[in-house]
Amino acid sequence: MADYRDTFLGREDVNDIESILADDAIDFGEFTHTQAVGGDAIFTWDYDRSRPALAKLYEKAKVRQWNAVDLPWDTEVDVEAVAMEMAGAVDHLRQRLTEVEGSPMKSWTQKEWTQFAIEAFNFRMSQFLHGEQGALICTAKIVETVPWIDAKYYAATQVVDEARHVEVFSRYLDTKLDGHYTVNPALQLLIDDVIADSRWDMTYMGMQIMIEGLALAAFGFMHMVTEEPLLKQLLRYVLADEARHVAFGVISLQEYYQQLTAAEILERQEFAFEAAIRMRDRIIMHAVWEKMGIDRAMITRMLFELRSGGHNPFQAALFSKIVPNCKKLGLLDAGDGWLRTKFTEIGVIDFEDALDTEIEYELLDAESAASVA
Repeated sequence: MADYRDTFLGREDVNDIESILADDAIDFGEFTHTQAVGGDAIFTWDYDRSRPALAKLYEKAKVRQWNAVDLPWDTEVDVEAVAMEMAGAVDHLRQRLTEVEGSPMKSWTQKEWTQFAIEAFNFRMSQFLHGEQGALICTAKIVETVPWIDAKYYAATQVVDEARHVEVFSRYLDTKLDGHYTVNPALQLLIDDVIADSRWDMTYMGMQIMIEGLALAAFGFMHMVTEEPLLKQLLRYVLADEARHVAFGVISLQEYYQQLTAAEILERQEFAFEAAIRMRDRIIMHAVWEKMGIDRAMITRMLFELRSGGHNPFQAALFSKIVPNCKKLGLLDAGDGWLRTKFTEIGVIDFEDALDTEIEYELLDAESAASVA
């Protein structure tokens, strides 16, 4: 029997609300945040191009580059209309929240729900921006620490991609939206863990599979529902990049995990579970609820009560990428199937047969080939 840890993220219960709120209250600084980088920079003298799948991704990345300045930035954006497009997808959740006994949202007018939708949109776009900077830094670390030349080549193209993503989300927030949010602590704590870990494959796991998987899911959801032309074009380009990035992680880790011992695979399973919990906690949006006058502890309890019914489409989008990719990597059922059990406990195992990123990448890449010069 494997020797599993008793606690995750310092919690005896991953759903412990007080622990979640304690993490959520961490201040990461007004202007800068410093995190020590783990791992050694690895130079390789083996320049043999021995990984065809990575070489193919590298060639695609070189010809799929696009320039942020070419987007239609002169587009007038009706922020309320865009926010309400997103809100339409959570009408069922809104109804359930108002039905909970003692819910302060029972008395909300349409004006308050509209303002909540705007704040939620600003929050998500802000977290996309912060997450893309995390991806920029983590991918630069991958260039240094991964031992394969094919992976270094591809990761270098992703650094350029991530810089462009930071650029476009920052510009959209600055020129089209009114209101920025600081980095969500659950997101920053995961990025810090990824940066600090000395094992190069953990950077892949945390960033390429978990954080980029969430980004791919969220961008796909927004691209599907919005009719705002600037945002739709921006997201179409970013989606093709992100699918390629997650595919990079899956291809690399599939090869590497075949070499690991059972004990080492267990460590990856546990890391994947902790990262999934961090990403789950990220989408609670405490800062938004608090700005709307709702107590953080109260809304967390309410959302946890409703979550088991699968009524949050953003959580569904998140795990529809993470669970099938963990399955493709062999982590879901490795050993005695511990990760499958944990994903079952938190109510997300039903997503295991969703479209995995390797297939999705081929679809998005074919679509982007016609639109990106």
